[in-house]
Parts: sequence; C-alpha cells; structure tokens
Amino acid sequence: MEEQTKQLLDWSQWGRQWIERMRDQKKWNRELEHHLHKFEETFIQLGRKAARLNADTQSEELPVLLARAEEVQEQFHRFLRLVQLNEPEKVDAVVTPVSYPSQREPVPVARPLSAGRHTLPPLPYSYDALEPHIDAETMRIHHDKLHKKYVDDLNTAELKLAEARANGNFDLIRHWERELAFNGAGHYLHTIFWPSMSPNGGGEPSGDLAEAIRRYFGSYSSFQAQFTQAANKVEGPGWAILVWSPRAQHLEILMAEKHQNLSQWDTVPLLALDVWEHSYFLHYQNERDRYVNAWWNVVNWRYVEERFAQARKLRWQPY
Repeated sequence: MEEQTKQLLDWSQWGRQWIERMRDQKKWNRELEHHLHKFEETFIQLGRKAARLNADTQSEELPVLLARAEEVQEQFHRFLRLVQLNEPEKVDAVVTPVSYPSQREPVPVARPLSAGRHTLPPLPYSYDALEPHIDAETMRIHHDKLHKKYVDDLNTAELKLAEARANGNFDLIRHWERELAFNGAGHYLHTIFWPSMSPNGGGEPSGDLAEAIRRYFGSYSSFQAQFTQAANKVEGPGWAILVWSPRAQHLEILMAEKHQNLSQWDTVPLLALDVWEHSYFLHYQNERDRYVNAWWNVVNWRYVEERFAQARKLRWQPY
C-alpha cells in the first residue's frame, strides 16, 4: 500500500504541473480558468489526503482515494481533449477516457486533427518518478523543451504545406517535407516513449505479447539481448523500436537514426527507446550502455501489451 500511496502523491504532483504548464502557455477565458482551478483544487486535496494516510487508515481510505483519482483522471483528460481540439463542445461531452496511471491504460481513440493542431501530451507521472534510473532534470528538459519543440516544428511544417497547397507555390516542398518527417516522427515516437515507462515497470511481458516474443525471438532473453544491442549501436542519435508487422504477422526490432532514417514502413511501433544523448547525458554522460541497461527497470509492459493487442488486429496480405 505504501507504493500505491506514493503513486497517488506522484499523480497529484503530475496534475498540478500540467495545469501550471497550461497556464504558462496561454491565458484562458473565465469559464475554462474556472475548470482549471477546480481541477487544481482536486489534485491538491487528494495529494494532501494521501500524505496524511497512516498504517491504521490506509486499508480503508486508500481504495476510496484511488477510485476518486481514477474518476478525476478521466474527467481531466476529457477536459484536455476538448480544450486542445478547440471545438465548441460542452465540457461534459463524452470522450474516450484515459484511466488512472496505476491501472491498465486503454489506447484512446482520437478524432482527426486539423493541420497545425498537435499538442504536447502530459507525462503520466511526475518528473522524478523514474529515479534512480532516469533523473528528474533530464525528464523535465526532455519532455517540456525538446518534445515540445518537435510538436511546434511539426505544426509549423503542416501549416506551411497547407499554405503551399492553397497558393500553389511548392518551391520549398523539399524543406517542409523533411521537417514534416523529422518532427512528426520525433513527436509520435516520444508520445509512445513516455507511457512505455513506469515507476512500477520492469520485469517481463505477459500474455499474448510474451508468447509472440517467444515465438519469433526464441525467448525473452534473446529478444532483450537483441533490443539492447540495437539501442547501444544506433549510429549517432536515434531509437531502438519493437514493431509489429501486420503484413508479416510477426514482431521485429528496428533501429532508427535520428527519428526516421532506417525505420521501416508498414509496421506499427510498440515499444520505443530514445537513445539521443539528451535522454541520458546528464546522468550517464557518454555511457549509453548503462542507460539502456537501467531503462529495462522502468519498461511499462502493460502499455506495450495494450498497443500489441490493438496492432495485431491489423492483418494485411503477406508478400
């Protein structure tokens, strides 16, 4: 129960950090600011109640707090979707929920985004939740600044290409297509990367994913060895990625230099490890292998299993 209490405190901090970030980005109208204030109060109150729990009260009060946190999490993500999409809908509109971080998270079904409307997804835990494996300062810089830059530059590329389509001037098509590919891949891979880790991660996968790994790679240890070597030996900055091939109907491990070079079309990424130096240099300096080995302790296999369950529904004619 102590671990669940810590999760609740981390979740409270996460909510307050996210609201602070939203206020820093823009000034909200009175109605939306009212909703932000109510969410902020709720995050603070639940955090304070979690901090006051003791051995005598945990068994009775903790389940109630966890249930309330899950309810608030669903409401807050619904609110985020509505304000980020900037659509004239009521705040109580029904949107596919995202569950409390300690539970198994379904893959949300999103609505189509118009050009230039991508947003930075929130971290599903506090900055220091993955310590000692990944330090808080690295997480703060990595998420708030670097991932945000990919989002901003992706939006710029999409808007510039929309402008080119409107006026028929494609003189800069090569530049903006490169920006679209680089920043789009950077944004999407990071969006997979954050929930692929958890303070309760590590261990091995289970269920269908574990069986698929055993069937194709021979064993979990063989898979882990190949993935680790792929991550260690990406030439320059890049990623190691576990993917599902809907056409070949099996898993595969790929390397991607930068975000997109050497990657493979026609596959669905399931688990991505960022090995750009900004992911580990503050804590591990130039020892990428130490970072990769430590990262296995925070892999969120439940999230990967959920992505696999969705991806394997895709079946295309093999050639």
